[in-house]
Amino acid sequence: MAVRYLENAFRISKAIGQWPGLVNDYHALHKYSVESYTFWLDLWEFLGIKSSVPPKKVIGEGTMPEVPRWFPDARLNYAENLLYRADDAIACTAGGETGTVQHYTYRQLRELVRQMACAMRRHGMRKGDRVAGVLNNTITAVVIALATASIGAIYSSTATDMGTQGILDRYRQIKPRFVFAETEISYGGVVVNLVPKMTEVFQDLKNYGLQHAIALPSSLTGKEIQIPNSSVLSKFLAMDDGRELIFEQLPFSHPLFILFSSGTSGPPKCMVHSAGGVLIQNMKEMKIHFGMNQGDTIFAFTTTGWMLWNAMLANLANGVRLVLYSGSPFYPDIPTFLKFVSDQGVSCWGTSPRFLAEIKNRGINPLEIGPFKSLHTVSAAGSVLTSPMFIWTQKAFGAHIRVNSSCGGTDICTTFVSGMPSLPVYAGETQCKSLGMDIRALDPQGKNLEDAGVAGELVCARPHPSMPLYFWGDESNKKYRAAYFDMYPGIWRQGDFIVFNPLTKGVKILGRSDGVLNPSGVRFGAAEIYSVLEGFSTTISDMVCVGQRRPQDEDERVLLFVKMQNGHVLDETLVGRIKNAVRTGLSARHVPAYVFAVEDIPYTSNGKRIEIAVKQIVSGVDTKPSGTVVNPESLKLYYKYRELEPNLPRRAKM
Repeated sequence: MAVRYLENAFRISKAIGQWPGLVNDYHALHKYSVESYTFWLDLWEFLGIKSSVPPKKVIGEGTMPEVPRWFPDARLNYAENLLYRADDAIACTAGGETGTVQHYTYRQLRELVRQMACAMRRHGMRKGDRVAGVLNNTITAVVIALATASIGAIYSSTATDMGTQGILDRYRQIKPRFVFAETEISYGGVVVNLVPKMTEVFQDLKNYGLQHAIALPSSLTGKEIQIPNSSVLSKFLAMDDGRELIFEQLPFSHPLFILFSSGTSGPPKCMVHSAGGVLIQNMKEMKIHFGMNQGDTIFAFTTTGWMLWNAMLANLANGVRLVLYSGSPFYPDIPTFLKFVSDQGVSCWGTSPRFLAEIKNRGINPLEIGPFKSLHTVSAAGSVLTSPMFIWTQKAFGAHIRVNSSCGGTDICTTFVSGMPSLPVYAGETQCKSLGMDIRALDPQGKNLEDAGVAGELVCARPHPSMPLYFWGDESNKKYRAAYFDMYPGIWRQGDFIVFNPLTKGVKILGRSDGVLNPSGVRFGAAEIYSVLEGFSTTISDMVCVGQRRPQDEDERVLLFVKMQNGHVLDETLVGRIKNAVRTGLSARHVPAYVFAVEDIPYTSNGKRIEIAVKQIVSGVDTKPSGTVVNPESLKLYYKYRELEPNLPRRAKM
């Protein structure tokens, strides 16, 4: 009976949150969504997912017991669902710090994808090939991703500010046959020449199976720029012979995207996401949890290297216009950027808690810049949005908007907890668990702490469609299982601390429970820093890199502690060299805020740096060394770094 009620609710509902009969309460709907796998069939019908073979069976046997195969009998194409329209309504709007704005209709977008896909096929692209991009958030990036998906190839992208080593650490693993790259961009008003970096990347990847390297024209002048051993984009597209756009009909679980972990314990893990899983989860997220419908406009400020970019594409399947932005939101200034948001009639604006804090701290009043009449949701993701920032954002953008703070991850390319238009918003809390996601807070012994309102490990106790299919190159699934299922066998552990409010049923994310660094919502692993600084072994004998976020801090910052070789001193020159190496090898966003010299680095008995305990200490949490610490006295060295500002060494400010 519950199934029939829900089917009817999906069929006749005109506004999300107004469920008739049994499911007129969101939490009752969520309960159903995690108790019956039939929910996903109902959701498929409600979202109107297009397929050549509709599903009859929800799950089958997967490659490991914890990860079933979803909708094994269905056949569909991700790109076909996003390009279902071919009319003159605007599909995408591209803007940036240069001030130019260009609109693309669904008809134009579909034609651009057709041209690209045709050229790709004529250059030999086949189902299962890997396609990589080092791209800005532009219409070309969207076209490349959708054309790749139409063929059944697998797409992966990184942002243009990623350093050479960071790019190679990712793409050497997946061995792309095709790589598309920017040549000249502008960021913060500064022209960035990417030719030297991409020359090195292309040359290196030739040893890993790269067959076609394609250089995009300058984003400033439109002039084509040649990179050695590559082809310019116009020459690549000249292979278009006018054939029609073909959408390969593929299994629901066919690979679509490869996203990368933050590299906490070595090279970034390559997480392979399915076309169907990404499609159904992100359509659900945007239509139900964000209330985005045909005619709405979404602008999620992101780079192509963050999973948010991949997730936002599915808005096209809901008839929602995408706003793409290339450049810095600080150039020429924040008011200009905010005016762009208002002028474009954005319905949902995705930003970071850090950027909202910048607006507040600079004394900017958004409503003096624009009316934001179309805006109904401000969504802050990537890090924790504090209660004071909830309140300030609500006042700053108007009483008519909803402040939303979601939490998900690259691991699942969607959210675990999210918003809901029909529910009240409480400052500092995410409104609800996402539909279909059986989220709990567990203590180390596996006890559910939800009703007690006590913080615990965020886990998802039931499979869902956008779990990674596998990690690329992890044939035995050993890395996959170790990443998520070792602590609670059979239950996904995300690595975040979470607490539920028993009264409001809202959720608070308290930060990472592992060593992942997360400054301004940019997640990365300490191992990436260690890798870049290997060249300093003659002066630095060891190091530990952690995030610091104390109760009074609006954002996390990265601290690097180094143990010097005998006879060497950490001076201003060396700090500058360290920061420059990180900036060059990875990106400016990876650069530690402060670098300090310490006498010892804590280790476990099996030779692992103890990052989590150091992170807890510098963030204000007293911690008792476990029996696995071989040098427990070393942890006492880090307590003095809780309060840096009063006596901060000048050399650490570089």
